[in-house]
Amino acid sequence: MSGLEISGLRVVDRSGRTVAGPLDLHVPAGGVVALMGESGGGKTSAVLAALDALPDGLRRTAGRVRWEGAAVHPGRAARRWRRSAVGFLGQDPASDLHPLRTVAGLVAEGRAAGPRRERARAAHRTLAGLGLDARLLARRRPHELSGGQARRTALARALVGDPGLLVLDEPTSGLDPATLELVVRALDGRRGAPGRATVVITHDRAFAERVADRVVVLGDPPPERPGARRALPGPGAGGPAALELRGLSVDTPGGGPALLEGVDLAVPAGGFVAVVGPSGSGKSTLLRALAGLHGTRSGSVSAAGRPLPARVEDRPRDLLRAVQFVGQDPVDALHPSHRLGAALARPARVLLGESRERARQRAASLAAEVGLPPDALERTPGGLSGGQRQRAAIARALAAGPRVLLADEVTSALDARSARTVLDLLDALRAERGLAVLLATHDRAVAARADRVLVVDPGSRALVPEPPAPR
Repeated sequence: MSGLEISGLRVVDRSGRTVAGPLDLHVPAGGVVALMGESGGGKTSAVLAALDALPDGLRRTAGRVRWEGAAVHPGRAARRWRRSAVGFLGQDPASDLHPLRTVAGLVAEGRAAGPRRERARAAHRTLAGLGLDARLLARRRPHELSGGQARRTALARALVGDPGLLVLDEPTSGLDPATLELVVRALDGRRGAPGRATVVITHDRAFAERVADRVVVLGDPPPERPGARRALPGPGAGGPAALELRGLSVDTPGGGPALLEGVDLAVPAGGFVAVVGPSGSGKSTLLRALAGLHGTRSGSVSAAGRPLPARVEDRPRDLLRAVQFVGQDPVDALHPSHRLGAALARPARVLLGESRERARQRAASLAAEVGLPPDALERTPGGLSGGQRQRAAIARALAAGPRVLLADEVTSALDARSARTVLDLLDALRAERGLAVLLATHDRAVAARADRVLVVDPGSRALVPEPPAPR
C-alpha cells in the first residue's frame, strides 16, 4: 500500500494515561483524509506521534508508521523524512514563525531544494495563491502581520514545497470565507496527484466534507456548530457603556495608512458585539489596540466612563483587571513551564488580591466551567491540546473578573460542544455580572449569538452595521 500507513499507534502522558490511540489510519497517494473529534480527543497528538514530533511530556508507546511502503523509524530517520517529504501547519502557526525572519524568507524555507531565485518565485506564487500581496508583505516580519495574514503565511510555508505528505492542523481557523475557498482550491490541486497524501485535522464538518475523500472521527461524533443565543436582559441599561470608542484610528502593522479610521462604538454592560470582515481587515488589530498592545493614532477609549490609557503599561491595576484580552494564539497567554492551575490562579492573586487557597479554588472552578478536565490543572501548555489551550486562555482572562472581554477567534480551535460550553458561559456572565463582550470572528454561527454584528468595510476602513439578511 502506498501513501501513509499508521497502525496500532498509541500515545501516553508522563503518568501513563493514554491520550491518543490506538489508531489505525491509511491515507493513500492522491488522497485527502480529515480527522475530526472533540477537543482533547487526541487528534493532534496522534498525528504528531506519527511524525515523531511529540512535545515534552508525551511519548509514543506503540505503533508503526510507513511512508510509500517503507518503514519510518523514530529518531534520525523520522527527522530526515520530515525535512524531505512533510509539510506541516500546526495549531499555533504564528508561534512557529521566527520573529526576525521576513515573510518571503519564512515561506522560501519551506522549499528546501532548488536555486535561491526559484525558491523566492515559488514563495511569491504560493502567497499570492492564498490571497496575499507578496510584494507588499515580503519584507514584513511576523509581528507586522494581522492574525489572518500570519496564518496564511504559515500555510504557504507548508504548501510551497508541494510536499509528499501535507499535514494541516485546523487550517481554516481565523480565515474569512473568501480565503477558505483558496485553501479548498489548494487542497483540490493535490487530490489524485501521485505521491501526494494529505491529512487535515479540523472541527469544521462542512470543510472536511468538501476537501476530504474520507472523514475519520476519533471519539464521539461532533455535534453541529453552536446555534443562536438565548435572550438575555440588559443589565447595563441607563449607565455608562462598559467600553466606548470615539473617533478611534488604528495603525497598520508595519506602518503605512491607518488600518481603521474614525471608529465609534459603544458596548453596554452585559452586551455582546461581534466584528466580522475579511482576513487582514483589522479585526484582530482593533482588539489588540483596545488591549493596549498596538498603537492608535487618534481618538479615545473609555471603560465604564473612565479613560483607558492607550498602552497596557500605563493602565492601573483596576483597569488591567477590568479589560481582559484573549488572542488568536493561546500560546502567548500561557507560560510554557507553568502548570495551568498556577496560571489560572495568578490573576486572582495579583489583580484581585485573593488568598492562595481562594485563587486555587477559583482556578479549578473556571477550568471546569470552560470544559477542561480536572487533571488539566496539573499540566503545562505542552501537555494540552490546541482546543484545551484555547479554553485555558479564556479561563485565564475570566479569572481576573473583568468587566470587558476582548475575544479574538476564541472558538476557532474548538469542537462544537466545547464552543457551545464557552459561549454559554459568556452568556451566563453577561446576565449575572454584566460582562461586556467584543468578539472578532469569521464563524457566522458564533456571530449569530451577538446582540449586534459589525462589519469591517475595507473601503472606508470603518465598522458598519451588518446589512439585514435578504428575505
